[in-house]
Amino acid sequence: MNFPLYIAKRYIRSKSSQNAVNIINFITFFVIVIGSAALFIVLSGFAGLKTFSLSFSDTFDPDLKAVPAYGKFFSILPEQERALGEINGIVAFSKELEEQVLLTHKEKFTTAAVKGVDSNYTKVTDVDSTVYWGDWALDQQRGVAGMGIVNLLGVTPNQFRNPMEIIAFKPGKGGISQSRPENLYNALPFFISGTYSIEENLDNTYVFADLSLAQALFEKDSTQISGVNFKLDPNADVAVLRKKITEVLGNEIVVKNRQELHTTLHRMLNTENLATYLIFTLVLIIALFNVVGAIIMMILDKQQNSKTLFSLGTTLKELRSIYFVQGAIVTAAGGFIGVLFGSLLIWSQLLFGWLKITPSLAYPVEYNMMNVLVVLATIVVLGIIASKIASSRITKKLIAP
Repeated sequence: MNFPLYIAKRYIRSKSSQNAVNIINFITFFVIVIGSAALFIVLSGFAGLKTFSLSFSDTFDPDLKAVPAYGKFFSILPEQERALGEINGIVAFSKELEEQVLLTHKEKFTTAAVKGVDSNYTKVTDVDSTVYWGDWALDQQRGVAGMGIVNLLGVTPNQFRNPMEIIAFKPGKGGISQSRPENLYNALPFFISGTYSIEENLDNTYVFADLSLAQALFEKDSTQISGVNFKLDPNADVAVLRKKITEVLGNEIVVKNRQELHTTLHRMLNTENLATYLIFTLVLIIALFNVVGAIIMMILDKQQNSKTLFSLGTTLKELRSIYFVQGAIVTAAGGFIGVLFGSLLIWSQLLFGWLKITPSLAYPVEYNMMNVLVVLATIVVLGIIASKIASSRITKKLIAP
């Protein structure tokens, strides 16, 4: 058996004759357990919040989306549509036209984005499942608006006597002062057939309308659109489909996935996750100073034993290895128990939802094996560093007979 490991395990199991040393060792182990459990719980909670936040955009966004490489619009010809329909791996695709407008109703107004979509849009996304009031019905007079827009303007579904009005500026060139006011914009009475609710930002932004209505409102022809949404076969090769879509639509478009459509959001969430990890790692570093102190106290407590071992032929390197291994075992065991304790709390939250954000919504958490590995790796690495620092305190002067 490895001699330093054997002695280190003996020291861990045995109690010191000094009660203060036993108390310090217990506190050190307890701090490691609590620190590792806290780090794991925070990372699991943040992972749950990240998944919860992205779930809203996942409902709203397609698997892939073709958007203009430059400008706001591009054209798609009927033969290109037929070519897209023949690509294996594409389950469905839907055209859209999006532009900013002004919405007014009973002397109230707000800015929003009208998203004109065709009949395939509900086959590509699940946005129709978010309609909680009214129906998903898009035609030449009706559409679906977000809850924030509906509440702000005070409109209700199928309010035919007093519809809201969509005002869209006409495309063109030249100064505004050169035109008569009524020639600057198109106005359209618009009825709400339903109200959707996804999340606050989306609820305050979009009004869904029929694609042909949007093209007429924004004075675009039937080929001009601002994007094509794609639903893919789960087993399809995304990289291959990206290439085929680009070959059909040309270099004037860029194909993006969900993450690329929201790069700022993903970057922000990843930065927050890293910052949270670094902050709690700093807390662990401070806490693991206890390991250094505990090992040094153990070295002083076992000084006479060390002298005896040295006299019997144990080398200075082996003596240092004894206390190094002892510290590494203590931190690794504390980290493992801490992660196990944190896992029990996360599993209980997943099963019972005992911590609530609202009376009907449990705080979102996510059990992720990557978080388990990250916490254990962090504890082990910091424990090794702390043990190395503490074990280096053994010198010939300390153990000399």
